[in-house]
Amino acid sequence: MSQPRVLILDDEPDLRELVGMTLGAMQLEVDAAATVAQARALLAKHQYQLCLTDMRLPDGDGLEVVREIAQHYPQLPVAVITAFGSADNAVAALKAGAFDYVAKPLALEALRTLVRSALSSAMQAESTDGQREGPSTHKLQQRMLGSSPAIEQVRESIIRLARSMAPVAIRGESGVGKELAARLIHDTSARADKAFIAVNCGAIPEALMEAEFFGYRKGAFTGAEQERDGFFQAADGGTLFLDEVADLPLPMQVKLLRAIQEKQVRKVGATAEQAVDVRILSATHQDLAQCVSAGRFRQDLFYRLNVIELRLPALRERKQDIGGLALEVLQRLARRAKVAQAPTLASVTLKYLESYQFPGNVRELENILERAWAYSDGQVIRVEDLGLSPSSIDPSEPDLPALVPAEEGASLNPLEMSAEGVPANLPAYLDHVERESIQRALERTRYNRTAAAKLLGISFRALRYRMQRLDLN
Repeated sequence: MSQPRVLILDDEPDLRELVGMTLGAMQLEVDAAATVAQARALLAKHQYQLCLTDMRLPDGDGLEVVREIAQHYPQLPVAVITAFGSADNAVAALKAGAFDYVAKPLALEALRTLVRSALSSAMQAESTDGQREGPSTHKLQQRMLGSSPAIEQVRESIIRLARSMAPVAIRGESGVGKELAARLIHDTSARADKAFIAVNCGAIPEALMEAEFFGYRKGAFTGAEQERDGFFQAADGGTLFLDEVADLPLPMQVKLLRAIQEKQVRKVGATAEQAVDVRILSATHQDLAQCVSAGRFRQDLFYRLNVIELRLPALRERKQDIGGLALEVLQRLARRAKVAQAPTLASVTLKYLESYQFPGNVRELENILERAWAYSDGQVIRVEDLGLSPSSIDPSEPDLPALVPAEEGASLNPLEMSAEGVPANLPAYLDHVERESIQRALERTRYNRTAAAKLLGISFRALRYRMQRLDLN
């Protein structure tokens, strides 16, 4: 098998020689060009696994090269060389389709890391070239269920994004599967054999954030009895997923920005920085642009994280997927309960689920079905088992019967009791108890959600979901 071939495009002879010697020592064949015209001629003549281009060239610029390669050689990763501190150029190149960037003066170890990552991506792309239903697509269909156009588009975007190192901001309402999308980007990429580290930025106390993200040396502060790596070191070579990134305090945003730009971190108590090779994915249910306008989020960090945006559709935007998702959830619940046969949905029950607005999205669908199974006869889930409120049903849906049949005698008053002294509507009664408990915890903690979650003995994420489901936000 022939050695991988790399094209270097730079008008500085010394830099071309340095990069050529470095890559040659990595057993790579290297061609060099000083102008865009020379690079075009070489691209037409040879098949390359990586192109490395400067941003400023005598007869053009690096962005022009990036766009041409993206158009005519879509399987070829292209990385750019940027001037020191030129963050805007790096972001512009990533948006144009560059795989990654390296800053001048060149740090040779960072260059080698970039090249190894790019070549892995190129080999993966070549192995699946022309296979629309290749392994990556099959894996996505198994884990991100649905056949709607909206979810098909998401799957196609994930496959494209997996070939890049560009930061991706995943947008969507709570419960749409933002962490699942981040995991799929990682698992479909050349970094799949490395670590995927997911961090809930809203659940870390502010005083511990720097130590949690960057690690600390032994004796750096009281209680630091041994050296410890942070999230960046744990994700080295892999992917770091920052969930609810809008909850980061401003001082931590400054430190995170530097770590992303310089690709180096410094442990608390250390004097030297440590290079890290980490791909950053982020997510939030908030509108980051509005957070920037309100002064709660740094604009420069926003541009760094929001190089490429992936929007996940709400469940109500892909109603045709609800039936398949419900079936998968019920089968999973049956496996967990070690039951041979999962219950089925009555046809009218599915119609009600398809007409429901699902403010909590897929996570709420799972919650509703788990609760409905508990209230059902174990074989068929009927409308009354869902515990839905009439106000939550889309009024435009035609021919839906009354949500709570009159002969059942169920009441929507959560406190109403039957003659036997038990709740007449158990789902509504349980929601009422849960709402009151959360409200009391929030009042006792002065509406500090992190403290309220600890008081209730649940996670911050679980509290946030319950508040949204019960309309307590």
